[in-house]
Amino acid sequence: MSGAAPRIEVRDLVLRYGDATAVDGISFAIAPGELVTLLGPSGCGKTTTLRSIAGLETPSAGAIRLNGETVWSATERRNVPAEKRGVSMVFQSYAIWPHMTVAENVAYGLRVRKASAADIATNVARVLDLVQMRRFADRPASKLSGGQQQRVAVARAIAFSPTVLLFDEPLSNLDAKLRAEMRVELRELQRRLDITSVYVTHDQEEALAISDRVIVMNHGKIEQIGAPETIYAAPATRFVADFVGAANMIEGEVTGSGPNGTLRFQARSGLTLDVAAEGRSQGSLVALRSSYIHLDAGTTARENGIPGTIHRRMFHGDFMQYVVDWPAGQLIVRRPPTERLEEGSAVTISFAPEHCVLLE
Repeated sequence: MSGAAPRIEVRDLVLRYGDATAVDGISFAIAPGELVTLLGPSGCGKTTTLRSIAGLETPSAGAIRLNGETVWSATERRNVPAEKRGVSMVFQSYAIWPHMTVAENVAYGLRVRKASAADIATNVARVLDLVQMRRFADRPASKLSGGQQQRVAVARAIAFSPTVLLFDEPLSNLDAKLRAEMRVELRELQRRLDITSVYVTHDQEEALAISDRVIVMNHGKIEQIGAPETIYAAPATRFVADFVGAANMIEGEVTGSGPNGTLRFQARSGLTLDVAAEGRSQGSLVALRSSYIHLDAGTTARENGIPGTIHRRMFHGDFMQYVVDWPAGQLIVRRPPTERLEEGSAVTISFAPEHCVLLE
């Protein structure tokens, strides 16, 4: 995060529905121009947190500050209405009015704010250009594709120049190819506008692709906050390792020191691995990313060289996934599709100690 004052601050936020706690005392801050994603499974509290920032949910405790102003505080008994928070939201369902044209949909928020006709015309043209929808200005919204409706929803959200833009799973209704294209477009637009954004998704690939930082949530709590590369390569907990990317979990214990500053880790099967210490001297679990494992048809001089057998091979287009039998059970391994190994063939499994993340 930059040295600038945070655009969004969430402190000790709690939100309960009766006896159920949806958000359980979370805190984070987001810098101006930053895009931060709340990532987690259904029911983890990510959308509830987003809606609390927008003013669409009433928290039970804690505080929310936007642009240095407190918009919600339990102790101060302050609750700024949603329409006065300077926040705009893009919903999963788009919320486009089918009886209006594209231009009328985009102009709606400006009319509610009583902008002049000249300002409305200028801003509608500006944002439709930004989302490449100018030529559809007079088309009825009911005649648009899903991707076009999403562009209109984004245009409407940015038309009045909000200081904070919130996305609630905006791409989940699109097909896989269009989702990938829209990720790029949304990220480019966010950077061009330099607008502070909070993005909610359960799609880990989406979160890693578009975010400056990712906040991984589980059962209403924050498991880890970090850059996408850090979340992927150095997960802080078993949940993060398991939820973000494909990882193999190897249970065992640290038994001593290994070569070159590594630790010697003994799996429950008796298999011994060299793992990176990374400031830790103990742990009962090693997380090993599927894409960080090498498979060689013969013997190899690589680190952690262990014999195995290809049990199953599955073609996924961009990668080949192998289920490999080895002394500690089975490993899931992802390799480029050009590295083709036959089922039943003997291989040497290897991986670098720094790719073995030691967890409690």
